[in-house]
Amino acid sequence: MSANPIRRKLCKTAGLTLAFLPLAAMTRQAHAASNAALRAELKYQDTPKSGQSCLTCLEFLPGKTATDRGGCKLIPGDDQISPQGYCIRWNTM
Repeated sequence: MSANPIRRKLCKTAGLTLAFLPLAAMTRQAHAASNAALRAELKYQDTPKSGQSCLTCLEFLPGKTATDRGGCKLIPGDDQISPQGYCIRWNTM
């Protein structure tokens, strides 16, 4: 008889875990964010301008690899900045 409460607790825990797995997966995928208002203000574009690109800017925060999108110190909360992008605040000093 003492196995029933343990079994119930195990089944309940397993059921809750399975119920929340899709939520955890969606949260991980929804992480990508951009800040459209600041992008517009800084005239951000996904292509370089006159040889200037985010990859060579001191404000750029690189992604996992040299080609992955990263972030920018000037656009907080935006992790979709292209290394080949450009904005009017490009800085090498």
